Amino acid sequence: MLLFLCSLPLWLGAFFIVVIPTTLAMLGPILVRKRYSLSLLVKNNEIAGFTSATVGVIYAVILAFAVVAVWDKFAEAEALVLKEAGAAATLYRISAGDEPNARGIRTALDDYLTAVVEDDWPQMALSREGRDAARALDKLYSAAMKYSDGKSVAAGVEIMQELGAITEARRGRLHHAMGVVPPALWLMLVLGALLTVGFTYFFGLENVRSQVTMTGGLSTIVFLGLFVIVSYDHPFTGEVSVEPHPIKAVFEDFHAK
Repeated sequence: MLLFLCSLPLWLGAFFIVVIPTTLAMLGPILVRKRYSLSLLVKNNEIAGFTSATVGVIYAVILAFAVVAVWDKFAEAEALVLKEAGAAATLYRISAGDEPNARGIRTALDDYLTAVVEDDWPQMALSREGRDAARALDKLYSAAMKYSDGKSVAAGVEIMQELGAITEARRGRLHHAMGVVPPALWLMLVLGALLTVGFTYFFGLENVRSQVTMTGGLSTIVFLGLFVIVSYDHPFTGEVSVEPHPIKAVFEDFHAK
């Protein structure tokens, strides 16, 4: 369900996560007023106000923590892509030359970068791993081992370090593609949103429209926060996602020479 929401266009995701829940929340005070009299609800104002303020502060802290956490993970996913692109560019430069093994490692690197863009990225959007990219990485390691055999120890170490950086960055982005907010935190966020909005139903104001408006305003803020978290939860899914532009740029730069 969460992956489906992440994959929606932003306007449609906002409709499902913000507009519909806020509309339903605004119906709450009207339904409560039909069941309970104003005089009965007014008696709850003092206690409900204190409790609602406490719950609101606690939930605001949790919501802010979740927003910062998903943003940090999103930025980390971008950094991993840049790291992978940088290591690939270094590997291109190290393997420069016309000897067969040098051409072999560059060909294997071409195949890997192509598989990353054409296979890994679409699969990561579905929280899966690209099998073609994994096989291309295995072939890249084989080509690197052949190339390293005829080189100095220092050159071989440098090649393996760059390959290690590529592998580490790839495993990192595949991990981030699975989602960054754990289920326990999602449960807390959803229940906290329901409680925070639900406490507004215990107040009794003479003007029902004013109470409905206040409930709508609070609901909009709460559900907008959840919408931001959903948008960034899967860094490689949907319109708000990490793009493979750095990797494409490396491939294009070295083939334009």
